[in-house]
Amino acid sequence: MAYIICEPCVGTKDTACVDVCPVDCIHPRKDESAFSASDMLYIHPDECIDCGACVPACPVDAIFALDETPHKWSAYIHSNRAYFQ
Repeated sequence: MAYIICEPCVGTKDTACVDVCPVDCIHPRKDESAFSASDMLYIHPDECIDCGACVPACPVDAIFALDETPHKWSAYIHSNRAYFQ
C-alpha cells in the first residue's frame, strides 16, 4: 500500500484525486453506487503504483504515503485496506 487517505477526507469526498490517478485506484468514484453511502474515498492498496499524483490534488491534505501517515490517523491504514476486502 503506497498511499493512505485519512480523516480530512471524511465528509468531504472531493474527487480531485480520482481525476488525476493514472491507474483508477481511488474509490468510490462519483459514478459508483457506493459513493453516496461512503463517508470518504479510499486508495486500493494493491492497485496504487506509488506515483503520488493524488497528494497535491487533494484540497484537504488527506493523503499520505504509508510510512508518513500521522500516528493519530494510523487506523486509516486498516480502513483503506478493509474497504477493498
